[in-house]
Amino acid sequence: MPRSVNAVASRARRKKILNRTKGYWGRGKNVWTVAKNKWEKGQTYAYRDRRAKKREFRALWINRINAGCRMNGISYSVFMGELHKNNIELNRKVLADLAMNQPEAFAAVVKMVKK
Repeated sequence: MPRSVNAVASRARRKKILNRTKGYWGRGKNVWTVAKNKWEKGQTYAYRDRRAKKREFRALWINRINAGCRMNGISYSVFMGELHKNNIELNRKVLADLAMNQPEAFAAVVKMVKK
């Protein structure tokens, strides 16, 4: 009896990966083993970097808030401590946006915290 293999499913599985690797450079788009490895590696990086992105943005926001605080004569750590002590619930993303785009509004927040 001949060996039965499901060529339709195998081809569909390979085609699915090759469709996902369109636009990759060189053999990464049309050679099955290279494309599969590149796609798997890309998925690993995507998973990792979705988390790293959050860390990088938080660090950026902290740097921007710190710069705004220093221009208003207060350090970042003191500012954040006083902010929490006074129950002012502004997150770092909003504070960083204020510090960059509306320095006078950020100065008003700093003045409120300094009291």
